[in-house]
Amino acid sequence: MVNIDKESLEKALNSGKIEEPTTSTPPAPKSNEGVTEGAEPLAKEEETGFHKGSLNTLAAERNELFKMVQNVEAIMQAHIKRLEELGVKIDTQKKEE
Repeated sequence: MVNIDKESLEKALNSGKIEEPTTSTPPAPKSNEGVTEGAEPLAKEEETGFHKGSLNTLAAERNELFKMVQNVEAIMQAHIKRLEELGVKIDTQKKEE
C-alpha cells in the first residue's frame, strides 16, 4: 500500500503530476497557514476582476443547484401522485415542532 503524504496532496492535485511518497516526517502546519506574508496586494482592477469572476461562477453554480432541486421536486411529486393513486395518504405539510 502506498503511503499518501496528506500535506502535499493539494500541491500534487494542482500540479497534475503524481509525486513519489516521501519517507521523511512532513513539516508541522504553521498557525497562519494560507496567509501570504510579504506579498504585494492585488491592483484594484485585478481584485475587482477576481471578485466579479467569483460571483459569476457562484451564480452559475447556484443556477445549476436550483435546476437540481427542481428535478428532485418533480420526481418527488411523481412518487406522491402514484402513492395517492394507490390509496396511500401523504401529508405534505411541514409539521411545526
